[in-house]
Amino acid sequence: MLEHLLEYIHTAPPIAVYTILLLFPFIENIFPPSPSDLIILVGGTMIGKSIDFIPAVLITAVSSELGFILLYYLGTQTDRKIIHAGKLKFISADALQIAEDWFAKYGFVIILFNRFISGVRSVIAFFAGLSELPFKKTVILSSISSLLWHIVLLSLGWLFGAHVQKIDHIISVYGTVLTIAVLVIVIIFGARYYLAQKGK
Repeated sequence: MLEHLLEYIHTAPPIAVYTILLLFPFIENIFPPSPSDLIILVGGTMIGKSIDFIPAVLITAVSSELGFILLYYLGTQTDRKIIHAGKLKFISADALQIAEDWFAKYGFVIILFNRFISGVRSVIAFFAGLSELPFKKTVILSSISSLLWHIVLLSLGWLFGAHVQKIDHIISVYGTVLTIAVLVIVIIFGARYYLAQKGK
């Protein structure tokens, strides 16, 4: 199905290409993992042919940011007492504490670079809401992150369209390495938090 979609982008009318670029960045936030980055790369190959750079950047950045805001909102609506009671199996009280420690230590740097950390983008958005980070500042920084990331993706597709599969592979490797690094850091923080609590 993905191959058919990628082929379709090359022959689709502009409005269809823009629609695809609008939908996938939003969907990626709600249903990760998603081939959103690859689709945007391929969309970038159509710049100057059927679509224009600025509209493509704005559409993808806004779509991605709307997905971020939705997950942030869901985070704000999640009762912390439920988490501490262990009623949400996929979010532990320790995970919440680690996330809050991260935000306390690194501030909004995590939000500013969240789009560049593939694999945990949705988690960052959700925990930002759960940790009750200030909405205005969070949205401003996450919007900057989204804008920069999609400028990079579309530019790569535009400039190196003939090698889009190789670029996607490089981005995939980058995402895998970064995700592993983040998981290692989470494990370290988790272990330190557990040992600190055990020592009390």
